[in-house]
Amino acid sequence: MSSNETPRGPVDSSRIPRYAGPATFARLPRLDEVGTADVAVVGVPFDSGVSYRPGARFGGNAIREASRLLRPYNPAQDASPFALAQVADGGDIAVNPFNINEAVDTIEAAADDLLGTGARLMTLGGDHTIALPLLRSVAKKHGPVALLHFDAHLDTWDTYFGAEYTHGTPFRRAVEEGILDTEALSHVGTRGPLYGKQDLTDDEKMGFGIVTSADIYRRGADEVADQLRQRIGDRPLYISIDIDCLDPAHAPGTGTPEAGGMTSRELLEILRGLSSCNLVSADVVEVAPAYDHAEITSVAASHTAYELTTIMSRQIAAARNA
Repeated sequence: MSSNETPRGPVDSSRIPRYAGPATFARLPRLDEVGTADVAVVGVPFDSGVSYRPGARFGGNAIREASRLLRPYNPAQDASPFALAQVADGGDIAVNPFNINEAVDTIEAAADDLLGTGARLMTLGGDHTIALPLLRSVAKKHGPVALLHFDAHLDTWDTYFGAEYTHGTPFRRAVEEGILDTEALSHVGTRGPLYGKQDLTDDEKMGFGIVTSADIYRRGADEVADQLRQRIGDRPLYISIDIDCLDPAHAPGTGTPEAGGMTSRELLEILRGLSSCNLVSADVVEVAPAYDHAEITSVAASHTAYELTTIMSRQIAAARNA
């Protein structure tokens, strides 16, 4: 979008009720209606990489439905993200549910095409397997990227049943492939039992720092956000958010819930504290609506994606006006 063009924003909810019409993210226009976008919101309905409860293939559309409640002005960041940059819903990346390797390749190719237009990606999963091809694509454009990984789990295990590509292995693969900046890697919100202490040892060797959910409880969102900002610096940053970083009280609709997690308020405040970071793309994954109640999980996920989109839109507008 050029500097003199006005972005096309969401449907006016004062004229058309929020519950009417197509469920694009935040009621934004489709990508084919605007031609190109600064931020493309895309779904990846894939959950063949899960190790416990399936259903995240339906997560993207559940997040879109919940996002009908979002409004165009974000007071927490003092920004109107859909007026600052063109944000559009790019629909879904359709992938083979029976062949993980083929699905990973398809996601990477589709992400390459979208990033090639100049857009940043706000991806709605899907299970966490999809983070690997998305990171591959982002790294082609930016080089090895800093990573903030919000999750109850490490997702740096080696294989499951001999499979290299699963929702528990993407970040080990990403480190092995050299697409992450190992000076700026952090897990946030981890907790719960592990297979053994070696899991933590291996993770540390890969370069990951860990901020547990207990750390967030004791130290607070502002201090944690400050620590993460210092670790990231001005590097290009990718944020990957497994919704199970939240406590099951705040996100019951997910495949591998763990007790003792963050509140949705803590997650949103940490993200707002990262608004000065160079966020180049992000994902929100593992929403499984079959286990949800009253859209608790999808509402939390839609607000999470909204904060991430706001950060990207503000940075795009600032760069355009510099």
